[in-house]
Amino acid sequence: MATRLHALLQAMNGGNQSQFARLLGVTPQAVQKWMAGTTEPRGKNLEAAARFFGVTPAYLKYGLESSGSPSSTKQSSVDIQRPFDENVKPAPMGLRPIPVISSVQAGALRDMETPYPPGAGYAYEYTDQDLSDWAFALDVEGLSMAPMFQPGDRIVVDPEMSPNPGDFVVARNGSEQATFKKYRPRGIDSSGNMIFELVPLNEDYPTLRSDTEHLTVIGVVTEFRKKLRRN
Repeated sequence: MATRLHALLQAMNGGNQSQFARLLGVTPQAVQKWMAGTTEPRGKNLEAAARFFGVTPAYLKYGLESSGSPSSTKQSSVDIQRPFDENVKPAPMGLRPIPVISSVQAGALRDMETPYPPGAGYAYEYTDQDLSDWAFALDVEGLSMAPMFQPGDRIVVDPEMSPNPGDFVVARNGSEQATFKKYRPRGIDSSGNMIFELVPLNEDYPTLRSDTEHLTVIGVVTEFRKKLRRN
């Protein structure tokens, strides 16, 4: 794996191990050990490194291409064949790191002068979308957007986008935290401000209106990633 990491990192950013460590959220010492072959990235670190390079974890670990055979250009030190099923193929997740932040951090976003750096979040998501520097991700909490969105699902938000009717948005509520709802405009008030509703998908939860409580749209949801669950 160390040989493949060296080759990929050299092609990606000229071999800058410090930048690689920063974007993955690990220490430079950890990356140095990976490059030396004394340890290997595992679990979430392996998946994050694969997303960074646009390859599969199986390629990083075993040198296997999507066909299931070892690469003819990059040598593998492991003679294990783990072919992919014919009805799937590796999907690159993109190289742009998006910080995953808390609802409190998101609620304070409009008061900030600079975007969140990747290190400001407690995790990362990688995307191939053309998003602004202010983009961030949130973990869904509660059941107000069920059944489509469940606790633990993750949404990507761009604060530089203006919402259209029917968009999913993240807004700041009266408690200065972020809330996730469907956007529904309801006309203009006497001061020329847009009146809008924040609509939950779960009918057991109330609809919020901007003319009855303090609401500010923070950004538009551009994608979400769903976790699979076992009963």
